[in-house]
Amino acid sequence: MKAITMILLTVFLAKGCSNEAQNDISNTTLQYTATTRGFFQKIVVINQKATISRDRNSEKFPEEIAISDKDWKEIISYFEKIDLGKVPTLKDPTQKRFYDGAAIANLKIRYQDKNYETTDFDHGFPPAEIEKLVNKIVSFGKAKE
Repeated sequence: MKAITMILLTVFLAKGCSNEAQNDISNTTLQYTATTRGFFQKIVVINQKATISRDRNSEKFPEEIAISDKDWKEIISYFEKIDLGKVPTLKDPTQKRFYDGAAIANLKIRYQDKNYETTDFDHGFPPAEIEKLVNKIVSFGKAKE
């Protein structure tokens, strides 16, 4: 009986640790980039801070804003729902970027020393699986425009 209890306890603790690792995104880098000939925006989110660059050549210093606890919790909840293994194969819902109807955008995620990058998609029209996360990240860039 003790052996069964120990096995079950070990399994539950192991599952709890893996979920805790998934929840810990303080060392994760989320980088959203949107670009056309006349538009550039790069938003990098790391540990409750967002850095916003609107200068393609890095001649101007990027803006840095603090992310509120409420917004950070939203980011965490959206991030937890993403299957990182599927990120490179996500399908773009529109192709407006092919005729200059939208900026070319992508999302890069660096999580636990692994990189995950989407294929290009239209700015404002991310794949459904990452839509809430991307829209939240983009909202930080709109706040200071």
